[in-house]
Amino acid sequence: MSARELVVLGTASQVPTRHRNHNGYLLRWDGEGILFDPGEGTQRQMLRAGVAAHDINRICVTHFHGDHSLGLAGVIQRINLDQVPHPVTAHYPASGQHFFDRLRYATAYRESVELTEAPVAADGPLATTAAYTLDSHRLSHPVESYGYRLTEPDGRRMLPAKLAEHGIAGPDVGRVQREGALGGVTLDQVSEHRRGQRFAFIMDTRLCDGVYALAEGCDMLVIESTFLDEDRKLAADHGHLTAGQAARVAREAGVRHLVLTHFSQRYPEPEAFEAEARGAGYEGELSVAQDLTRVAVPSRHP
Repeated sequence: MSARELVVLGTASQVPTRHRNHNGYLLRWDGEGILFDPGEGTQRQMLRAGVAAHDINRICVTHFHGDHSLGLAGVIQRINLDQVPHPVTAHYPASGQHFFDRLRYATAYRESVELTEAPVAADGPLATTAAYTLDSHRLSHPVESYGYRLTEPDGRRMLPAKLAEHGIAGPDVGRVQREGALGGVTLDQVSEHRRGQRFAFIMDTRLCDGVYALAEGCDMLVIESTFLDEDRKLAADHGHLTAGQAARVAREAGVRHLVLTHFSQRYPEPEAFEAEARGAGYEGELSVAQDLTRVAVPSRHP
């Protein structure tokens, strides 16, 4: 199992189909799990995908349309039923607080887990951990919607050949990392800059500044592509993207792995989304998401 991977729980927009559940995506990031947009049926999809309530540390909801949030009630109750031993934090648009309240307390249950409500009201950082910074950006949809972005801190990559050249080995490697120099040899001489990985999650939106800000330089971009370009007017009218638009964003933003999802039921053949994305000039890794699949976050830049 990859330490960093996307587990796809559902990929349908608006209504589920025979082969696609409502939305749901779990990002495994080292030892933490972030659940995005749990739509109706997410709890069962978690079971089928081998995802446990204990895997969830954070929940991020982009907006309060049912296909992105109706699963909250079941997921929250399951977290409590299973007595998850760590706190869980929930992010969602602040304007939808009344919807979150209704879903959190949809029925009677015993609360046993600390669930921290951390609503989103503006662009900017939401949380900072040792493994990442979580940011949000406002999107363009008929209801208030935010996308999310994880950015790993930049680091250093030690260069074995340079270490050997300067006679640095064993515990001295750790010393030069901690102290920045050892015996006249600087850290810069035996290492190089390592860019932190970046992940973004963009759901229901038209093209807007937030889409580009979230996508910029991402190693993995998970983005809605509800429609094909032939229906671009319908997409704009309803606050959505086409596969071609999503791919052009990814191409311009330098995305390494593009994951298309949130498909309208009007398109029975997912191959059309891949063809349209390639036709838009995107040449990186491409996944047309399917329920219950796993997609590894690309390895760091060499």
